[in-house]
Amino acid sequence: MMLTPEMPQKVSSISAVFPAYNDAGTIPSMVLTALLALRQVTDDYEVVVTNDGSTDNTAAVLEELSSRYPELKVIHHPANQGYGCALRTGFSNATKDWVFYTDGDAQYNPMELVDLTKAISEDVDVINGYKISRHDPWIRVVVGRLYHHIVKIAFGFKLRDVDCDFRLIRRKIFEEVPLESTTGTICLEMVKKFQDLGYRFAEVPVNHYYRSYGRSQFFRWKHLWRTFRQLYALWWKLVVKKEHLAGTVEPDGLDPHT
Repeated sequence: MMLTPEMPQKVSSISAVFPAYNDAGTIPSMVLTALLALRQVTDDYEVVVTNDGSTDNTAAVLEELSSRYPELKVIHHPANQGYGCALRTGFSNATKDWVFYTDGDAQYNPMELVDLTKAISEDVDVINGYKISRHDPWIRVVVGRLYHHIVKIAFGFKLRDVDCDFRLIRRKIFEEVPLESTTGTICLEMVKKFQDLGYRFAEVPVNHYYRSYGRSQFFRWKHLWRTFRQLYALWWKLVVKKEHLAGTVEPDGLDPHT
């Protein structure tokens, strides 16, 4: 069930979660901009950043920020464990009613979190951003579109943009739905499980910006091979075997198999 954005309202509490890997040049602005956005929409907030074994100055920058902003919580992975692990660490350390997340590389503007909160209602569990236009080198745009269409057909996604890492989610969902992915496939895992288990989505347009610092991990061959191996394993578990539906009941009390 897809719902349209509703009137803005004050949010009870929000955790803003960022995974960071070699993002020293962008993560400070992401954290500070998130704090500005959070103050506009709630009086109870925190920012959680997972430093996933960065080899640049990300750790030092985050420690300096945390010494100045008590709302910032930083978790350091001693070695790089992957995007999915970094997100799961952030989610498990979030304590507020709603969890917002996006990447630490500044390809999305945290101020647009304000737009996501306008879609909150009793009938919405997940507010999913979708890119108005993708600003990347042409090869990434082509690969991204191909990837989007393949996974949309393979997994039966109903969202217009499953690959947009700009979401606001009720925290209780993470307590009810276990996540396993260690790579970027965690986004597909989340959306597929949430969709199939009956959680309700709203969709909001957001801007996407050219990456000005660092290097995308997704477009490295080693990571691509690892990601596609996990993609196949995820498809087998969620589409073929439907393991996430075994013995479950949807949020509205209905058996998802009926």
